[in-house]
Amino acid sequence: MEQFIVVIGIWSMCAMCAVLFIRGAAAPAVRRVKLVERAHR
Repeated sequence: MEQFIVVIGIWSMCAMCAVLFIRGAAAPAVRRVKLVERAHR
């Protein structure tokens, strides 16, 4: 049972890091698109 909890804990930390990394990597691209749209107006 303890091993199960440890595995779930490690997996959830990896998943959270992946989500934060993807959001951080995607944010600048979204900001660039908004800036380009404003420039064309």
